[in-house]
Amino acid sequence: MRTHQQFVRYAVIGLTSNAVLYVCYLLLTWAGMGHKTAMTVLYALGILQTYVFNRRWTFRHRGAVPGSMARYVATYAFGYVFNLGVMVLLVDMAGLPHQAVVLALVFVTACLIFLLQKFWVFPAGEGLSPAEIRR
Repeated sequence: MRTHQQFVRYAVIGLTSNAVLYVCYLLLTWAGMGHKTAMTVLYALGILQTYVFNRRWTFRHRGAVPGSMARYVATYAFGYVFNLGVMVLLVDMAGLPHQAVVLALVFVTACLIFLLQKFWVFPAGEGLSPAEIRR
């Protein structure tokens, strides 16, 4: 499958997931939960809900689940640290509104994570027989 098709599928899953999670984020912070706590809870939920869709639909990965899941979690751990660091810098230190920072991070982090998923988490050909790879 071509990178463009994969990115479109990844975007559909990501946009749907992140739209729902962003609304949840706004509701949680409106209800009094701290912005970093809300981001942490929803980030973990987002990882779990997108693994199956990205593995099966976006990348059509047929490799072992434990290996791809470990790489998936590591990728999102990187994304979490990146998000948290940017929030500390831009919200806590620079005083920018957390709503806008989180919204921007959705798109920046999504691009970074797509590349990691394509080339590391769900590499093309993993789990396929040599005959299937030649097709």
